[in-house]
Amino acid sequence: MSRLFWRFALLVVLAIALASCVIYFTFSLLFGDPIEHIARDQAAGQIFLLEQYIDQAPADEWLPRLNKVREVSDVTLELQPLSTVLAALPAARRAPLLQGAVVMDVGGKGFYRRVDGTGARYAGSEDDVIHAQNLPIDVGQALRMETIRFAVIALCLLLPLGWWTRAHGRSLAALSRMADDFGRGDLAARAQVSPASSIAPLAGRINEMAERIGSLLEARRHLLLSVSHELRTPIARLEFGLALLAERHAGHDPAMRRRIDVMGVDVEELKTLVNELLGLMQLDHAQVLPGQPFTLAPLLRACMAAHLPQQVDAGIADDLGELRGDPRLLARAIGNLLGNAAKYAVARIALSATRDGEALRIVIEDDGPGIPADQRVQVFAPFYRLAREQDHAAAGHGLGLAIAARAVALHGGAITIDDSPLGGARFTISIRA
Repeated sequence: MSRLFWRFALLVVLAIALASCVIYFTFSLLFGDPIEHIARDQAAGQIFLLEQYIDQAPADEWLPRLNKVREVSDVTLELQPLSTVLAALPAARRAPLLQGAVVMDVGGKGFYRRVDGTGARYAGSEDDVIHAQNLPIDVGQALRMETIRFAVIALCLLLPLGWWTRAHGRSLAALSRMADDFGRGDLAARAQVSPASSIAPLAGRINEMAERIGSLLEARRHLLLSVSHELRTPIARLEFGLALLAERHAGHDPAMRRRIDVMGVDVEELKTLVNELLGLMQLDHAQVLPGQPFTLAPLLRACMAAHLPQQVDAGIADDLGELRGDPRLLARAIGNLLGNAAKYAVARIALSATRDGEALRIVIEDDGPGIPADQRVQVFAPFYRLAREQDHAAAGHGLGLAIAARAVALHGGAITIDDSPLGGARFTISIRA
């Protein structure tokens, strides 16, 4: 909410500043400089005195009356040669002065005006200019008043804006919490927004969308669970039948025996698929793990021994310490990654693990064909397999990486893929222990 308010506040202040500039330049073009008008208003008394008192004197009394005003006024009134004043004034102000107009000098707190254009006041008066100085001109005060006026306007705009952004921020926070909860797997999460909120229609659409997504995911979960459970019974019957066939034809028909063995491999593959599906469904709906501390180094060495009987380049640090979570689940994730490396590696597989404070880093890499950069996110999706000859030749159902990613996520970590110096893919598990 604070960020939203300050962004709006900045926009309001910039809009007021821009409006002030536009008003100033527009008035300058249409009516003259507003600052000069302010100065002229503040010097109106002295201009009135000049025009209505001094100028109204008879020709022979003009200079004496000017001297009387000098004696009683704090304003300095001087007569200067017209040529000198014209040289000092900007070109745009010379014509008004020659025509007898009052020309303001805002910076010098004074004004200029030609005595007359005919020499009627005294001899040579047409060549003189009366210069008034020390006038009570304070443009700064007027500008401060304008600043206060605009500040009050800005405050009156920002107060309701602050109230609105506070209410709007609460609604956005509720929507954000709902999105976070829904993304973590809480399919019952819904945005609780006041009907009067400006985003109430959006929240309603998002709640409807969440309802449909939740229904679809729940239907998918029930379907996969039902299919997986229902498949276990016929798989068990097939295993039992194959065992009977193998016993009956043992040693009598080698060809039949080979066919039975092939069918046994297929049944075992189907059984593995069902078990992986059930495991993935359980992980998808798990929210938290039981907090059980376990040591990491022995777990990694056990995974290597179980999944990679061949020679492996290992670099497991001795100071990995402990991690809190489910050791069986993390071992399964690492085992899936090691098994994946074993499928594609040509000759070398490397596993390394280091810890820097609370940051745990486990790296598994191989010298296989690698994974294209544009598909390194999709490979963690269930049943996703690369359309390559090596992938069709390798056994599997596209669930191993999905299970590994979910298991690591439940431990508060993530898996990333990049290119390995060995030439293949490098999987990096990063966990904040």
